[in-house]
Amino acid sequence: MLDISVFGRYTYLVTEIVWGTVAAILLRRANALRKAAVTILALYPIAYVWDRYTLAVGVFDIKLRTGIDIAGIPLEEHLFMAVVPGLVVGVHETIFGDRTENSPSG
Repeated sequence: MLDISVFGRYTYLVTEIVWGTVAAILLRRANALRKAAVTILALYPIAYVWDRYTLAVGVFDIKLRTGIDIAGIPLEEHLFMAVVPGLVVGVHETIFGDRTENSPSG
């Protein structure tokens, strides 16, 4: 596997940007940006509480990050909470989305 730790403290941020870009491309291709936004907004409060708790009890320690915390959790975790559901919706809609909305005959 490719070692991307060469990005040092920006490693986690770079991975979020890369996978966020993949999610955005899939969502745009599937015409599902709105669906993803609604899903992310619905899940974000749950993910935030979950993240705060797991960080507080020491479930995981994030070493290769910027060190920027917002509302008690790393910047990268906020991005993660948008990228993961965005990627899931993007993949789902790419596979199962209604193609008649996007086709010239539909």
